[in-house]
Amino acid sequence: MRVSARDVAGAPPIMAPDPVTPRHRLPPMPRQPASAKSSKAPGAPSVTLSKQDFEALSDFRYQLRRFLRFSENAAQAEGVTVQQYLLMLHIRGSRDKNWASIGELAERLQAKQHGVVALVNRCEAAGLVSRRVHPEDRRVVQIHLLAKGERCLNRLAALHRTELESLRGAFRVARITAFNDDETERD
Repeated sequence: MRVSARDVAGAPPIMAPDPVTPRHRLPPMPRQPASAKSSKAPGAPSVTLSKQDFEALSDFRYQLRRFLRFSENAAQAEGVTVQQYLLMLHIRGSRDKNWASIGELAERLQAKQHGVVALVNRCEAAGLVSRRVHPEDRRVVQIHLLAKGERCLNRLAALHRTELESLRGAFRVARITAFNDDETERD
């Protein structure tokens, strides 16, 4: 199992439970006085956004949500969940191989590994995927698409591609590039 710096940096410290203090009776966290609290979120940039910036962000989020709603409806019509569709998509989209590991799928789905294991279990029960032990590293479980999963994925991916093409004029990610320009280049 590979552990990245990101995994370690974002993980909370591991502490043994205090045998004297029951978990439900932990001491309260110290509170900061209201005057000591910052009005900005930690790490937030100190940039003032214009009305046009908010409109562009709003439009982007609206179009993104419309696409996600389309995806939910398409998956449901195919008899799978969006998460099952995304799992199959990420297996098929794995670079240089026709399978994915649980860890790779967890990263792509931005989910916890135990949640991905449960999702794989459901997909396996539905006949969409299968597990295989990696021939060179028995610790790695390969998740492969089965024929039923391939057919389902092909239909859904074709629908998603068509939907994205139909949104080409409406789903205007390019308007967000204004955030990369400096103030003098904005209109």
